[in-house]
Amino acid sequence: MKSLGAVALLSVVAIVFVYAQDAPSRSVWDGVYTQEQAQRGQSLYNQYCMACHGGSLSGGEQAPPLAGGEFLANWNGLTVGDLFDRIRTSMPLNNPQSLNRETNAAILSYILSVNRFPTGQTELPSRSEVLKLIRLEAERPSAK
Repeated sequence: MKSLGAVALLSVVAIVFVYAQDAPSRSVWDGVYTQEQAQRGQSLYNQYCMACHGGSLSGGEQAPPLAGGEFLANWNGLTVGDLFDRIRTSMPLNNPQSLNRETNAAILSYILSVNRFPTGQTELPSRSEVLKLIRLEAERPSAK
């Protein structure tokens, strides 16, 4: 019986280890986009998104806000990849999936900048699998 318990314990430890390896290792607070990319994103946002989500990203009648407390509460704990995939597959509402990945990444960079996440030295990638390694955290994590 003791060996069965040890096997069960080792199995749990192994599962936790595997999931810990898959957990996002960076967050939006690590500077995951550049200022230049966000500036490109602003003009693209104005072209493709502003009519529904508003000039201040505060949302509209049928469009949720993309900045502020409600937006951050809705996406807190998810990944940048989750948000990117939502944008990529469902926007713009009048022509879903019509924008390429680079355009979506630039628009997402602009959204991050409006939400006051810091800029970094490299552009936000345009691949979902890479973006899923970046956590969306409403509050800056405390220093460890």
